[in-house]
Amino acid sequence: MDRVYLDHNATTHLRPEAREAMLRAMDLVGNPSSVHAEGRAAKAIVEKARAQVAALAGIDRNEVVFTSGATEAADLACAGHEVVCADVEHDAVRIHQAHMLPVDQGGEVLPCETLAGDLLAVQGANSETGVLQNNFRWAQVAWRSGAHVLVDAVQLAGKVHTSVGELGADYLMMSAHKLGGPKGVGALCLKLGVDVPAQIKGGGQEMGRRSGTENVVGIAGFGAAAEAAQRDIADGKWDRVEKLRNILENALAAASKTTIFVGKEAPRLPNTSCFITPGWKGETQVMQMDLAGFAISAGSACSSGKVKASRVLGAMGYSELEASSAVRVSLGLETTETDVLRFADVWAQKLKKHEARAA
Repeated sequence: MDRVYLDHNATTHLRPEAREAMLRAMDLVGNPSSVHAEGRAAKAIVEKARAQVAALAGIDRNEVVFTSGATEAADLACAGHEVVCADVEHDAVRIHQAHMLPVDQGGEVLPCETLAGDLLAVQGANSETGVLQNNFRWAQVAWRSGAHVLVDAVQLAGKVHTSVGELGADYLMMSAHKLGGPKGVGALCLKLGVDVPAQIKGGGQEMGRRSGTENVVGIAGFGAAAEAAQRDIADGKWDRVEKLRNILENALAAASKTTIFVGKEAPRLPNTSCFITPGWKGETQVMQMDLAGFAISAGSACSSGKVKASRVLGAMGYSELEASSAVRVSLGLETTETDVLRFADVWAQKLKKHEARAA
């Protein structure tokens, strides 16, 4: 049977709109920094995409800085700051951490009154669990402490309405391939009046914030994907995906009384289910389901190749046995009810075999 892809938080399918925009951009020869007609044509593609990404983030087009991805965007925002964040943050942010905030077992950052650093980084949604944070509440804590706010919107953007102003962000980072654009391009979005010192210096591209000739083809695809993603949110397409996620979890729960659904009582992304079956290794589940034709994950794509328990689940208070027994299923707009029910059926069969061997 055809394979079923259920790892959309790692990367999702390239949208048709993005593919078409990229193909058109490939036919242009001009450098966006050149003043002749060919250069101006390339520049026009970049600026159209800048406006499309800005619209998704609810900001002015001049406050979008294109980068090679969200990791570079995080470096650009965090440079020179004393960063406060939780252990559930992505490594691209956590590597800058100077002060740590705890989380509860639901994955939500525990409240505090003041901050020790000058930049608070709180993700919009966790890539492994799908748990959403109350970003505006945290922005208020940061403001009282005189700190700036960085929101990791990599998983949020394209699935949930994402606005720099409504999230209370000074900096907001996105990655194109998480919302249907190409890999290798991202953006740091800035609140009006906030700026960043360049970390890549050279010709002064991106309004002096990030030098280097722009990835015109990738940026074109990013812009088209951002516009399409905004339209899908407005059309309520992720509501259907959330219903499929709930159908999946109900089917899995019916097959196993011991399986734990992480963050189920907390606000979550509509497409994400992280579940623990204690004693059944996550890596084993991933391999068994892969051989059966299903692509899932045992963690974030940046760490799933490493055989160790999830740091995120450990921070949430789960034991090493539990954290190492977790898998993540993340649905996409293309996912069908047949897909999730097929997965649940095959997973239940594999579980029975695991339990028989363990008996």
